[in-house]
Amino acid sequence: MSYDVKDLALAEQGALRMEWADNEMPVLRLIRQRFEQQKPLQGVRIAACLHVTTETGNLMRTLKTGGAEIALCASNPLSTQDDLAAALVKYEGIAVYAIKGEDKDTYYKHIHQALDIQPHITMDDGCDLVSVLHTDRREGLSEVFGGTEETTTGVIRLRAMAKEGALQYPVIAVNDAYTKHLFDNRYGTGQSTLDAIMRATNLLIAGRKVVVIGYGWCGRGVAMRARGLGAHVIVCEVNPLKALEALMDGYEVMPLANAAQVGDIFITVTGNYHVLREEHFRAMKSGAIVCNTGHFNVEIDIPALERMATGKRTVRAFVDEYQLADGRRLYLLGEGRLINLAAAEGHPAAVMDMSFANQALSVEYLVQNRGKLPREVFAVPAAIDAQVAQLKLQALGVQIDALTDEQAKYLDSWQEGT
Repeated sequence: MSYDVKDLALAEQGALRMEWADNEMPVLRLIRQRFEQQKPLQGVRIAACLHVTTETGNLMRTLKTGGAEIALCASNPLSTQDDLAAALVKYEGIAVYAIKGEDKDTYYKHIHQALDIQPHITMDDGCDLVSVLHTDRREGLSEVFGGTEETTTGVIRLRAMAKEGALQYPVIAVNDAYTKHLFDNRYGTGQSTLDAIMRATNLLIAGRKVVVIGYGWCGRGVAMRARGLGAHVIVCEVNPLKALEALMDGYEVMPLANAAQVGDIFITVTGNYHVLREEHFRAMKSGAIVCNTGHFNVEIDIPALERMATGKRTVRAFVDEYQLADGRRLYLLGEGRLINLAAAEGHPAAVMDMSFANQALSVEYLVQNRGKLPREVFAVPAAIDAQVAQLKLQALGVQIDALTDEQAKYLDSWQEGT
């Protein structure tokens, strides 16, 4: 079996951490038990480009238990947990190509190595795997009959491909499942982002002005957690509806040009390009901290910051200090990459349980409907979404009501009024 990980000697530690995460992933565990009996993925080859974390490890175990052959690579150069990568290779027999801190060339080499499996299904987190497959590895497209995508950024890229007629197979937007974006994006990103900032800086959040740039589901979560820690939260948006929502949620809303002058900590979470730019860096006060929790580091114009700097040094792990000509110092966290995975451990397992349950069941759905689906991006089937929610409630010991026959009949009719 081919693989490329940092050190197989780390495997025992990774296995213990994966076991710990599994305790918080009861839904995925129930699916794995069924997959072990039914083997619904027998003979299916899956190339996965995901954050190589303990939660992902449990997803990979579930897919393999279902009969799949898997090749896994990292979806971000800084998100890999090296001990987990080693554990998947040594104890699970899964081909892993991921090393924390790998350079850009190695990152793409690993994607190519994952595609060498000649996948039937792609599982992506940001669309890099799919992009490489559709450009440099087109000979492998004939084998693929479906894919899944985990992130908002990836879904945006895939929909652009579909709009241009470039997408060559159907992809399920796992990110758009209610049990994914309502929980993973909001609670997972919110908690893990603030956790990472505190780990990287050891700063007190209370009393500081935290500027959240983007008020989608991830931005909502970040703003909520920052406020919970005592921060004065400022939201910057381009969408009037989201800006109004942020205002009604009790946050201060202003243009980024204004926020740049007063903010202490800046967090980009837009999925867009060069959101924080030179004009913003020039307005920031000395000591301002800049980080990103969107998928790609392009949200921050790092080349501009490099050009402006007269000096640069790493003052703590994942904290780079940029010295400017006028004496100010700005601090960039995690090289501008996903801070919650660069400086912390990513989302808590309890929320990834639902996201990865959607992944596993969506892969099963693709196998069941092989050759029947159009070449487009579509939502997780509502029945799967509801099943994941029901299993999560069941695992938590929570019971809910059911409609009476009379109520169900009323909702299905149009004739009864007041």
